[in-house]
Amino acid sequence: MAADAPAAPDTPPAPPRDASGDTDAPGRAASTASGRPAMPAAPAVARQAASGPQRAMAKLGLLRDIDLALHLPLRYEDETRLTPIAQARAHAAEAVQVQGKVRDARIDLHPRRQLIVRLADAGGELLLRFLHFHPAQPKQWAPGRLLRVRGELRHGFFGPEMVHPTVRVVDADTPLPAALTPVYPTSAQLPQAYLRKAVASALARAPLHELLPPGSVPLGLPGLRDALQLLHHPAPGTALATLEDRSHPAWQRLKFDELLAQQIAQRIAREERAALAAPALAPRAGGLADRLRGALPWALTPAQQRVVAEIAADLARARPMHRLLQGDVGAGKTVVAALAAATAIDAGWQCAVMAPTEILAEQHFRKLVQWLEPLGVTTAWLTGSRRGKGRRAMLDAVESGAASLVVGTQAMIQEGVIFARLALAIVDEQHRFGVAQRLALRRKLDAQALEPHLLMMSATPIPRTLAMSYFADLDVSTIDALPPGRTPILTKVFADGRRPQVVARIADEVAQGKQVYWVCPLVEESEALDLKNATATHAELAAALPGAEVGLLHGRMAAADKAAVMAHFVAGQIAVLVATTVIEVGVDVPNASLMVVEHAERFGLAQLHQLRGRVGRGAVASACVLLYTPPLSETGKARLRAMAETTDGFEIARRDLAIRGPGEFLGARQSGDALLRFADLQHDDALLATARELAPRLLATHPEAARAQVARWFGGKAEFLKA
Repeated sequence: MAADAPAAPDTPPAPPRDASGDTDAPGRAASTASGRPAMPAAPAVARQAASGPQRAMAKLGLLRDIDLALHLPLRYEDETRLTPIAQARAHAAEAVQVQGKVRDARIDLHPRRQLIVRLADAGGELLLRFLHFHPAQPKQWAPGRLLRVRGELRHGFFGPEMVHPTVRVVDADTPLPAALTPVYPTSAQLPQAYLRKAVASALARAPLHELLPPGSVPLGLPGLRDALQLLHHPAPGTALATLEDRSHPAWQRLKFDELLAQQIAQRIAREERAALAAPALAPRAGGLADRLRGALPWALTPAQQRVVAEIAADLARARPMHRLLQGDVGAGKTVVAALAAATAIDAGWQCAVMAPTEILAEQHFRKLVQWLEPLGVTTAWLTGSRRGKGRRAMLDAVESGAASLVVGTQAMIQEGVIFARLALAIVDEQHRFGVAQRLALRRKLDAQALEPHLLMMSATPIPRTLAMSYFADLDVSTIDALPPGRTPILTKVFADGRRPQVVARIADEVAQGKQVYWVCPLVEESEALDLKNATATHAELAAALPGAEVGLLHGRMAAADKAAVMAHFVAGQIAVLVATTVIEVGVDVPNASLMVVEHAERFGLAQLHQLRGRVGRGAVASACVLLYTPPLSETGKARLRAMAETTDGFEIARRDLAIRGPGEFLGARQSGDALLRFADLQHDDALLATARELAPRLLATHPEAARAQVARWFGGKAEFLKA
């Protein structure tokens, strides 16, 4: 176990220069990232260069022997066989390896300075061309030298040739490699040859002994050391297709171990949290939550009632709640959060509601004030734009406990914000926050040795396989039905050439007294992306719709200006709102009937679904128009097809996972690190199910082995799984 714990970085010594003149050594021609030969360095420069690869390895996270052992090849090169030059001609545009003697090596100055080497074997001749080379290389590759060369053959003006191939000076009895040559993910500062030797060295040292008790590994999978040895150095006869699609048993073993480590880490996080103390917030009959429910102008749906009961049961326990509340756009999550807040406040504690943007935070603030202030609840508003005396007054109200409900952005987790009695933290759009931000909010009760209850909300439903893996330590509540009265949204996909017809449709909607959103991906022109910007679109629509008030909203506006624009739109004074994605979540204008998303191919599927959810929030028939600029990529086509075919957020989530992988749902959950490097949740669900079933048994019967498994795979990153 101890051997697998994070240790001081292993720094492999710089590999020695091959006495045979091997130019596949670090810093030489064949192994530079660009394929260009590098100049031999003077001693002082060489000493600096020696630390360069080590710094590059640290940047790639290759700090421990186990990190290097788990740094797997992108692909493989077959250097185990030689092809006669005469036969190599049939392999044009393919990488082949030949061996022959140098007939001639000379520097040619026309049309540009280059080194030309003629290589011949018993049956043919080949030209090697180097546009970047060191002056000593013509002597190293003098006539009569035997060279082993690998590169892509092409037909040149003087016959078959290779440009900047890999070159080794060899003897007649120099053996061929016994395994395929790995090609690793790397950077310009980390030559392949250096990385290969570092990995091979670490592979021999790394503690790869079996941690799992006999019978734990699924039948037919190899030992971990054997699996890694094969993946780094596969034998020539290995089916490369099974390595590339990761179906080989060696790959399956790695995926299983990784999934098992993750499941164990999640289980440990759940058990550790269960041992913590939190305020017990039992709701009381006729209390604030009951009064709020009675004051609402509508009845909760059965789905909302079920979720409210699940959250109330959690809050009544003296251990911290860690629950994800998920529901489709417009499912009514905010009122559920308000009822949870009312339970905490009624027990004499404070509740904090944190949202990722000021616009969303303000939407929550308005709704919560509207519902709770008439019942005697004092609310504080904390955002980054709040300055001076107003901010100081809010901070004093939070610290003294005068404000029972605190709503804002991540400004509320700053060091100067002190809560008197924080018992419940509600984080909306949880995937938009990083681990450190959520942990900081949870630590606001440290002084009282208590942990606040945590309720995370998301309008992006979590697919089942994702819930089983990354969210395995969470209790999940799902609002799986929309409130009555919501109208279905018709979604249309048009090429940008149909823009005039879309503007005409907007004119019709405005004439009927309805309101329209037009969403653009950029605020200002970009040289890199030929996209219409919000400012230009605003001017265009204002000219095309005389007599209609056209507003502009984007993230670079001052907070007060944004608030004023939104207030005018909510009040119906603005007919068309041109905006960037600051209106993605939280904006609730029942009179808005049309959403136009420009350059829809540039948006993620979950983001498009969120934007569509800004309309259809009242009784008026609503539509969403997705404008795209052809040609569309396959991913773009899949996204827009999904949007046109379904409005079901759960189906959208399933398709999004298939198209993009888990990143869309996790957001910053792992602080930018993809903790699942090898397993694929779309295709490895059987392995996930096995690991999920094994994890609790392993923790119960072999706890040391279980924790060693987590340390081996995640090291210090295991903490991210707890947030």
